[in-house]
Amino acid sequence: MAWMTYISHWFEQDDWYEGLQRVNMSQVRQVGLLAAGCQPWNRDVCAASGDRFAYCATLAIYVYQLDHHYNEFKLHAIMSEHKKTITALSWCPHNPDLFASGSADNLVIIWNVAEQKVIAKLDNAKGTPASLSWCWNAGDALAFASHRGPLFIWTISGPDSGVTVHKDAHSFLSDICMFRWHTQKKGKVAFGHIDGSLSIFQPGNKSQKHVLRPDSLEGTDEEDPVSALEWDPLSTDYLLVANLHHGIRLVDSESLCCITTFSFPSAAASVQCLAWVPSAPGMFITGDSQVGVLRIWNVSRTTPVDNFKLKKTGFHCLHVLNSPPRKKFSNQSPTKNHYTSSTSEAVPPPTLTQNQAFSLPPGHAVCCFLDGGVGLYDMGAKKWDFLRDLGHVETIFDCKFKPDNPNLLATASFDGTIKVWDINTLTAVYTSPGNEGVIYSLSWAPGDLNCIAGATSRNGAFIWDIKKGKMVQRFNEHGKNGIFCIAWSHKDSKRIATCSGDGYCIIRTIDGKILHKYRHPAAVFGCDWSQNNKDMIATGCEDKNVRVYYVATSSDQPLKVFSGHTEKVFHVRWSPLREGTLCSGSDDGSVRIWDYTQDACINILSGHTAPVRGLMWNTEIPYLLISGSWDYTIKVWDTREGICLDTVCDHGADVYGLTCHPRRPFTMASCSRDSTVRLWSLTPLITPLQINILADRSWEEIIGNTGVETLHVLDLLSKYGLISALSLLGCIPSPDSAIEPGAPPLLCGKVSRDIRQEIEKLSGNLRVKKLRWFSECLSPPGGSDNLWNLVAVIKGQDDSLLPQNYCKGIMHLKHLIKFRTSEAQELTTVKMSKFGGGIGVPTKEERLKEAAQIHLRLGQVQRYCELMVELGEWDKALSVAPSVSVKYWKKLMQRRADQLIQEDKDDVIPYCIAIGDVKKLVHFFMSRGQLKEALLVAQAACEGNMQTFHVSTPKGPSFSDDIYKEDFNELLQEACRELAEWYFQDGRAVLAACCHLAVDNIELAMAYLIRGNELELAVCVGTVLGEPAAPATHCALELLARKCMMTPACFPSVGYRDLAADLLLMTPDSELQLVKLCAFCPGCTEEISDLHQKI
Repeated sequence: MAWMTYISHWFEQDDWYEGLQRVNMSQVRQVGLLAAGCQPWNRDVCAASGDRFAYCATLAIYVYQLDHHYNEFKLHAIMSEHKKTITALSWCPHNPDLFASGSADNLVIIWNVAEQKVIAKLDNAKGTPASLSWCWNAGDALAFASHRGPLFIWTISGPDSGVTVHKDAHSFLSDICMFRWHTQKKGKVAFGHIDGSLSIFQPGNKSQKHVLRPDSLEGTDEEDPVSALEWDPLSTDYLLVANLHHGIRLVDSESLCCITTFSFPSAAASVQCLAWVPSAPGMFITGDSQVGVLRIWNVSRTTPVDNFKLKKTGFHCLHVLNSPPRKKFSNQSPTKNHYTSSTSEAVPPPTLTQNQAFSLPPGHAVCCFLDGGVGLYDMGAKKWDFLRDLGHVETIFDCKFKPDNPNLLATASFDGTIKVWDINTLTAVYTSPGNEGVIYSLSWAPGDLNCIAGATSRNGAFIWDIKKGKMVQRFNEHGKNGIFCIAWSHKDSKRIATCSGDGYCIIRTIDGKILHKYRHPAAVFGCDWSQNNKDMIATGCEDKNVRVYYVATSSDQPLKVFSGHTEKVFHVRWSPLREGTLCSGSDDGSVRIWDYTQDACINILSGHTAPVRGLMWNTEIPYLLISGSWDYTIKVWDTREGICLDTVCDHGADVYGLTCHPRRPFTMASCSRDSTVRLWSLTPLITPLQINILADRSWEEIIGNTGVETLHVLDLLSKYGLISALSLLGCIPSPDSAIEPGAPPLLCGKVSRDIRQEIEKLSGNLRVKKLRWFSECLSPPGGSDNLWNLVAVIKGQDDSLLPQNYCKGIMHLKHLIKFRTSEAQELTTVKMSKFGGGIGVPTKEERLKEAAQIHLRLGQVQRYCELMVELGEWDKALSVAPSVSVKYWKKLMQRRADQLIQEDKDDVIPYCIAIGDVKKLVHFFMSRGQLKEALLVAQAACEGNMQTFHVSTPKGPSFSDDIYKEDFNELLQEACRELAEWYFQDGRAVLAACCHLAVDNIELAMAYLIRGNELELAVCVGTVLGEPAAPATHCALELLARKCMMTPACFPSVGYRDLAADLLLMTPDSELQLVKLCAFCPGCTEEISDLHQKI
């Protein structure tokens, strides 16, 4: 119970209301980020230093840093200050905390990564800095050049601070592709040009301009851009140059001659980027421009040492990091002898690759691809450490959830693609073919149809079938005019509307038949179908007006025209819960709320300082509206009184799209010109409603009515003639009770009503179902479903009732082996590793092999084995070692495993399993950050699937087996703790709790939920789990009561005081906390007396 002692200690030591002075933060909480990809527009957009690397999206720089504890790179910071496309990036060689970036608006910025802030700006760079680089001979000087030069030197600080022009590097005849300072020769710099030539400048030497063009280009006007340029780190004069079409050359910058021309396996191959491998002298890597082939080279040979096809799309840029340090094992091996006798242990050579003479030391390549993909490739292990594939590289204009699946989110971008994301894993699962120009808008087909409609800037509109992966329909009625919005009818899957710059809103069927062409006096930017009337659609126009049309008639005139905005109207949105209510966002910075039935504007929401683009009504709280703007902010509004409840400033550029799914109404997605998609939890805005659910209050305090439901009820009463009688009894429901000013939040959407109906059908313990269903509805993605599945397993639910995707998450350990075994049986292909002997065989090896054969014929098997080990032929040694003894074979297996661990090779796994050294294998996986693999092996051992070799003790073999079982259980718990902490440090407290529930450790699971501030979820889960979770549940209740009283927006509030009291009354021995509540509770005498009476 140490964990409870810690939490209780923290709770008691902190003053009850000290937090009131600290709470001044956004209530909307970011819960997910879909990072942008690397831009393909400019060359120098990837850089690295020490244990960090960075790449540029269009408007932001993503910085990754090595987490030494888990031995993996994690997103450390997103630096966004540029307003135009970033053109170049360079890391300071003298200070690993500094890097510089330039952008198309002639801006150069110096950043401090550790402090995540700008430390210097050069606002007028006298041209776009197409390439920039820190001067190696000066710690505070940065050089940059536009495409035609000259080379500018910016001295950032000191008496000579300012910008000067390099005395020689100017007046070029061809555009500059890039330039590189020499790291050893002071002031030496080389330029690569569009025409394929080089320019080299060195203090004291004659300037060399436009030299060393590829021989085949001499005397011609043909251009072949220099695509990569790097100085040899071991030479003062050698320069590695790549031309896009004429390959790679190693040139001497002094004698101006080509030393080596490297050959490609195919004439079609072309080099987009290259990088030296710092840990392997003379070795470098290249990335092809057409296909994602990574080639390994050595300067001593003209052909590649090795080739890896990593992706279908070509490379954009490369950078090599030294491998992250691995945790070292203390294998207490005996000191190796340098001579060999019949009983001594031979010293084995390192395990060799197929290309023995040119084996590549471990190293990691930061790979950026032309499709925006970014990854970290482990060249030694030949695998991805991580790959962020298919990220958008430009502005994301729109995002929408799939109607029948709250886990799938589609995004439309300036880069000409639509991508579909799994928001649980934050990975792309589908991407459209592309080449559509700008895609401004998208709309899912209603229901379970797997189609998306897209609107483009020049190619009309289209329907994309995501399963078939192709366009199945196109609409070109708007000609070459851009289509700004497309909307598939919510209620009628055959109707699609489009709005265009040609001034028309066109309603058509999916087969292309035009139903209406609504003409506007100017460009039409937005349209939206009413969710309560399938024949009603609203539009937003450049003429500053909002129009409403009724498509069931033949008239092309609007039913209503709403005027009031002072600039163009962009988007319009109907309320899903209030019939006849819609909102509009305008370039005047305001959001207006319109009532169709009153023919009037009923509220104006002012607060944005730039045009409004994103609009979203909440699907459960009828008065909750969210807006996004070009002022980079998202605002949450209470439309009843026009109050801004919260402002979110996390996006680094214009906010365009906002969306949520009705089945997960308090998880919102937003998209922006910063090329990111962010996920937000809105549940902190409805804290009192959550607590009403936890405190098991009446349905009237959880679910309310809106005008839509009330009108339906009144229609039914009128139909059966009951309205008069019921009105006399006062039983007519009050219209719009949930949107009365000052009323607490109530759920009014379809999902909450469905939950109520299902619960009222059930019998037995209704509270368990109520807590789970509402928790799943209110919680953001990222583990809540997984958590409730594990709770159900612990409570004894039949396995057949588990959902189909259960095996994709964290499983209870009683299922882990069964599901993974089933997974293994489905695999039909087994890839076998081959042990190569390298290139060429030295004479010494031949002699040793001959000697070994003689020893074998003489029956001296141990001597033969040691010679085979010395030759590196472990397979032959291990195959005959059992004829010496099982003990010797096991010892030999341990030696082989120790060597493979030191070399960080996956081949160690079968050796550890064969000798039953589970502990070594589990720690090996944990040291590499493969925590799920460690957990799997530990559980397999606990279930007796691992054979252990041990000597029987005097008390019998069963005693020894019990000892091993205890050891395995300790290993299992250790692996589980490591995995849980990894999730927690990554910001995923719910999945951390899942890890502990998987091994029935309810106490630690609850502790992680509390540590992660998932208090409402902790109370729900703890209540369902009952007595084993009771202490933690009570702790969470106390903290939640405290949270109620720490909400400045609502305190003092009688409702919040009552909620806090209700929560404290659910805990034992709550007298002290209730006394504190009374003592610190402000209010009039009557209110305080009511509270005293309540408690």
